[in-house]
Amino acid sequence: MKKRITLKDVARAANVHVSTASRALDPNTSHPIRDELALHIRRVSAELGYELNAEAYSLRTRRTRLVGVVIPDITDPVYPLILRGLENALLPRRFVSIVASLDGDMSREADVTALMRSRNVDGLILGSVEREDVVATKLLSQGVPLVTVGRRVENESVSSVTSDHVEGIRQALAHLRALGHRAIAHIAGPQKLSTGADRLKAFRGASAALGLGVSERAIVAADAYSIDEGRRCARELVARATGTTAVVCANDRLAVGAIAALRELGLECPRDLSVTGYNDMPMVDLLSPGLTTVHVPLVEIGSESARLLLDLLDRPEPEREARHVVLPASLVVRGSTRPPPP
Repeated sequence: MKKRITLKDVARAANVHVSTASRALDPNTSHPIRDELALHIRRVSAELGYELNAEAYSLRTRRTRLVGVVIPDITDPVYPLILRGLENALLPRRFVSIVASLDGDMSREADVTALMRSRNVDGLILGSVEREDVVATKLLSQGVPLVTVGRRVENESVSSVTSDHVEGIRQALAHLRALGHRAIAHIAGPQKLSTGADRLKAFRGASAALGLGVSERAIVAADAYSIDEGRRCARELVARATGTTAVVCANDRLAVGAIAALRELGLECPRDLSVTGYNDMPMVDLLSPGLTTVHVPLVEIGSESARLLLDLLDRPEPEREARHVVLPASLVVRGSTRPPPP
């Protein structure tokens, strides 16, 4: 049977003390060691095939290097990009994630987070939260390091990473106004979610600032970020907001559903109605027409949320202060918008 390589073997081969080898191989403690020496020790470790004993490390540091990640729906194309960003930031620090999807059922959030805590995760990143999220508030009160990603909760003590909804919606409206649109409707996201409420507020504010009148009949809120809800909301708008020439949708799935509904009603986008989305999820550029949408840096949002959590973990609990990071959003113009029909 092949002998298991130990930390002592690495230290002996690298000609350093065992404690120096241990610090060099731990990203959390390697900073006092000269870069050249740390690199030498890591190379020796790799050549010998040394593997960290996770159980021993956990007993020694009271850390598992596991991060629990909860997302609302694994079928939503934005989340693989967010998860990629998370891993980009976690892996260099030798952390890995445990990912769970709620499949759109928020009632599962408490059970899922409890299961993750039973696996001794060091902290949690939640993409599933609602504005008034009892689970997030309870976790915070229990001292669990916590960051929300893509969404936020009303409790300002919970750290968050989001995009600039105000600027994103403003750019979409300004683009439509420059094309000549004046009767612009909004398919809002679910109002129990911060993204739905914040983008609706941004729509009202930007409409007023751009001199566009907003009729409440031209605003329909979806119950979920889904293609089916986009269909339903678009049909409702066509029926009750006559004269509308453009629709700003709170996310891309709603926009895809809206465009499908227009076709089913014998209308065409953008000939009869221009449509914009939000997020710039994968493959919306391949639609016919390609979707004009607000690009959100989803990979960066994931990376930043992981960095925020790692920063919380690096601090003693009394020094953990909430931070709220807002990343820029920018409009990508494609084929789903054009001047209004004459």
